[in-house]
Amino acid sequence: MHHFDEPVYMISIVAKILEIHPQTLRQYERENLISPSRSDGRIRLYSQRDIEKIKTILRLTRELGVNLAGVDVVMRLKIKMEAMEQELIELRTEIERVRNSSGVPLAKSLVATRSVYEMVIFEDDLFKKL
Repeated sequence: MHHFDEPVYMISIVAKILEIHPQTLRQYERENLISPSRSDGRIRLYSQRDIEKIKTILRLTRELGVNLAGVDVVMRLKIKMEAMEQELIELRTEIERVRNSSGVPLAKSLVATRSVYEMVIFEDDLFKKL
């Protein structure tokens, strides 16, 4: 079994697996939607991850009617969303670590302060004399 990111499938195999024309795969590459690896002889080699990405592109275009420019936007947003989800996981882990540390309990870690404002009122006659 090959690793998920290992480029092993030639364009003809991927086209056959996905039941699309090899030219479609070349078009996706020209549109920068996919970036297959290249062998020393410049032959396109696709990984299982590439195939999954192509399946997503096909789903967006065929089932949802999204054009290739829209697919590009969706894919970029998906990448950003995954990065944000990873950041959220890291922040939650950090919060949990702080909660479990031997520091000040969370309930007592906030300090409330009061502000006192003083108001001074000057009489208009006082300013007239100066």
